[in-house]
Amino acid sequence: MNLITVNPQLKVFLDVLNQIFDIEKKAERIEERNSIHRNVRRLKEIFEEDLPIFKSGGGLIVENPIGEKYDETRGDCEASISGEGTENLVIEEVIKPIIYFHQDGFRQIVQKGVVIVKSKEKD
Repeated sequence: MNLITVNPQLKVFLDVLNQIFDIEKKAERIEERNSIHRNVRRLKEIFEEDLPIFKSGGGLIVENPIGEKYDETRGDCEASISGEGTENLVIEEVIKPIIYFHQDGFRQIVQKGVVIVKSKEKD
């Protein structure tokens, strides 16, 4: 998958989405987090709908790949391996989410995820 070239205007949106992602991760640790999650969800919806920066519509989608399988052929993440095993890798922590541009059913990566992966013990 090819990355979209990031211009200064788009970089501002990516920075905001990365901050929203960090807030969402921190809110997971709070007991009364429902209102925070509602606000975060609304902010993400704003970015997913038609943004005025894109001439023909479209938006940005944030994807959190936590818990997903990882292997070296995966092109949407840059990974650091935690531990010693290198087989049966699973995404254990997400530093930066994957961000896609979407328009008319078309998706293209704007930002690769930055993740930490670890070998999952086989059952």
